[in-house]
Amino acid sequence: MATLIYPDVKNFINGTFDGNGQHVLDVMSPLTGEVISNVPLSGASALQTAVEAAKSAFPDWSGLTLKERVQFFFRYRSLLEKHMEELTKLVHVENGKTMEEARAEVMKSIELCEFAVSMPQIVTNEIQEVSRGVECRIERKPVGIVACITPFNFPNMVPHWTVPNALVLGNCVILKPSELVPLSAMRMAELLKEAGIPDGVFNVVNGGKEIVEAICDHPEIKATSFVGSTRVAKIVYRRASSNLQRCVALGGAKNHLLVLPDAHVEMTANNVVASMAGCAGQRCMAASVMVGVDKVQHIIDKMIEEAAKIIPGKNLGSVISKEAKERIEKYITEAEAQGAKILVDGRNTTVSGKEDGYYVGPTIIDFVKPDMAVAREEIFGPVISIIRARDLDEAIDIENGSNYGNAAAVFTQSGGLAKRVMEKASAGMIGVNIGVPVPREPFSFGGWNESKFGVGDITGRSSIEFWTQNKKTTTKWNPEDKRDWMS
Repeated sequence: MATLIYPDVKNFINGTFDGNGQHVLDVMSPLTGEVISNVPLSGASALQTAVEAAKSAFPDWSGLTLKERVQFFFRYRSLLEKHMEELTKLVHVENGKTMEEARAEVMKSIELCEFAVSMPQIVTNEIQEVSRGVECRIERKPVGIVACITPFNFPNMVPHWTVPNALVLGNCVILKPSELVPLSAMRMAELLKEAGIPDGVFNVVNGGKEIVEAICDHPEIKATSFVGSTRVAKIVYRRASSNLQRCVALGGAKNHLLVLPDAHVEMTANNVVASMAGCAGQRCMAASVMVGVDKVQHIIDKMIEEAAKIIPGKNLGSVISKEAKERIEKYITEAEAQGAKILVDGRNTTVSGKEDGYYVGPTIIDFVKPDMAVAREEIFGPVISIIRARDLDEAIDIENGSNYGNAAAVFTQSGGLAKRVMEKASAGMIGVNIGVPVPREPFSFGGWNESKFGVGDITGRSSIEFWTQNKKTTTKWNPEDKRDWMS
C-alpha cells in the first residue's frame, strides 16, 4: 500500500482530533488522480458529540465581549499569513487549482478575517430616550450553536465566509467541509486552536449526506449556512427551515456576460476568457454564457487568441474528479451534435507527467441556442457558450430567462447601456466591464432566484443579521417624571 502524502483526516471536536467514523473515503488529488489521504464518513453520533461540546462552550464564549472575541482572530489572521505557502499548497493539491489561484484564495481568507476583526466598529448597540425618563436599547446577541456546510471548490475561502463572522459574533460553530477536500478544514482547526479558541467553540465533523441531514434535523442547531449545488441547496433549505432553523443556502449559477459591439476588444476578451477558465470554471461566479449583441465577431476572434494562452497544467488547473471531467465533456459533445460550433475544444486533454489527472482545456462554443442544455445548466468547467442576440433587449431577455441569478455582467463603453443592464438583469451581483463581479468586504456576497435560498447574504454586513438576534430592553428609573401614554 502506497504511503499517503497527508495524514488521515480526523474530526475536530472539543479541541481534540478523533476519527469518529465507521467508514473512510479516499481523498484524491485531481492533479494526479492519486490518493493523498482518507476522510471519515461520520454518523449522527459524531455530530451529537460536537453539539454537546459546543453547548458546553457557548455560555463562556458568548459571555465574552465582542472586543475580547476578536483578539483570537487577530492572532489567527497572523497565523494564516505565517503559513501562507503551506495553506496554498494544500488547496493546490486537494482541489487542483493552480498555485497562483490557491494563493489568491488564502489571501481572500485573510481579508475575510480582517472584516471579522472590524466587528467592534460595525456592530454597535442602539439606544434612545423614547420618552421622558424612558430608554430603549437594542443589543445583538448570538443565536447559539450554528453549522456551516461548505463545498469543494474553495476549501479554504468558503469556510472563512462564515466561520470568523459567526464566531466573533459569539456563536459556537460546527463546520462540515466537503468530503472531497477535507484537508484545509483540518488545518483551519489546528490554527484556530493555536490562536487560542477555547475547546468546543469550533468543531469540524466530516462526512457526507448523513451528516448534512443530521445537521438540518438537529433541534439544538439554530442556524445553518450552505454553499453547493442548487439541487442540494433546495433540499438543505427546506429541511433546515422545516425544523425551525435559520438557513441561507447558496446554490449554482449560470452567469451571463453581455458583450456589446463597442466594448474594448482586448479588455473584454481577456476578462471573458479569464472568467470562464479561472479556477477551471469551478466557481459560482464563472462566466458560463456570453451573449454577443449584434456585430461582435472581432471580440470573439480575440477570445480565441486569449484562450490559446491558457495551458492545462500550467495556468489552468484540474477539475475536481474523473466524473466531473466526463460530465463536462459530455455537455460539449452534446452541444456539437445539436449544431453548435466548437471554436476552442478542451476535450480529451492530458498533461504530461500527470496523465491520470482530471483536466479539461478551455472551451469556446459558438452559435448556441438558448434552449440547449449547455446554455441552461450549470457546467462547472472551463466552458463558455456564445449565444447571438440582435440587440440589447433580446440579450437582457436571454439573461432573464435563466433559472439562476447569481451574477451578470455587461461589456460596453456606453454608460447608458450599462445602466440598462444594471437595472434589468435578474441577478444579485452585477459587473460592468468586470468578468467576475465579486463584491469585496464589507459588501456582501449572494445571488437571486435559484442561486440563493433564504433571506440576506452570506458575507459582509448582511451576515451580521443572520448570525445574531436582537434583544430589546426598555428601562425607567425615575418615578418623579410625568407619566404619559408612552411611559
